[in-house]
Amino acid sequence: MSNAVSGLPVGRGLLYLIITGAAWGTAGAAASLVYRTSDLGALGLSFWRCALGLLLLLAGRGLRPRVRPAAAEPLGRRIGRAVATGVGLAVFQTAYFAAVESTGLAVATVVTLGAGPVLIALGARLLLGERLGAGGVAAVAGALAGLAVLTLAGSATTVRPAGVLLALLSAAGYGAMTLLTRWWGRGGGADASDTTVGAFAVTTLLLLPFALHEGLLPHTGHPARLLWLLLYIAAVPTALAYALYFAGAAVVRSATVSVIMLLEPVTAAVLAVALLGEHLTAATVTGTLLMLGAVAGLAVGEARANGREAAPV
Repeated sequence: MSNAVSGLPVGRGLLYLIITGAAWGTAGAAASLVYRTSDLGALGLSFWRCALGLLLLLAGRGLRPRVRPAAAEPLGRRIGRAVATGVGLAVFQTAYFAAVESTGLAVATVVTLGAGPVLIALGARLLLGERLGAGGVAAVAGALAGLAVLTLAGSATTVRPAGVLLALLSAAGYGAMTLLTRWWGRGGGADASDTTVGAFAVTTLLLLPFALHEGLLPHTGHPARLLWLLLYIAAVPTALAYALYFAGAAVVRSATVSVIMLLEPVTAAVLAVALLGEHLTAATVTGTLLMLGAVAGLAVGEARANGREAAPV
């Protein structure tokens, strides 16, 4: 893809995605502390994450200078993009939480994050004409093997068909969001900031009735701690991470995006050992090395491929 289409160099897009994957990995640890501090449920947490993240994104837009685009994008197209991306984001988050409740964290994580790269690679090949190549296929396979070892080894898992279907639905929402972002990035005219704000506005509205049903206002004996945790979740793994995600996913091949995002469970595993007192096991080390190797291989391949495209003939 030509960098001129989006204005963002592919190398910077890769860096944005790496930061996103690491930031997403901190959300699980922060969420576990929220659950220990209050009675806030998964849907309520997801709503506040999106609602507060939206407010931070809007505040950030107000602080930066507004650059007038060369050609204004039609309002109907911007609304359609916001709705499509917001629905994909809402399905991704809500179905994943439901899968965790149904079949457990390990199985839900492996199915959702494992099916994501496969669905995205197939969709990118059929809809966008992006070829993964033999090296890319090997990298994806290595990443999925690392994910399985990291998440499933040593855990007592119970596989329930309903939970697996929900995890596949979550992966489909994630895949649709990634492919649409890449498609709009290739076409030009899609502003990453507009995409992020629109998606969060739609997702917040979609999650509101479910959060109201579950319980929107938490009870806690530590309100200050809960507030800081919610603000962190809204700021770092949400507002910052998704702004970087939508910018990077517009210029990097979709399959590469999906594998880089597997840094999320790697970061979560490192935090579990470093901060939550979990033991470092051979499975943790093996899975982490496999996934980091796959991410590094695809990132280097992406940068080289872009360099060949940008080289003068």
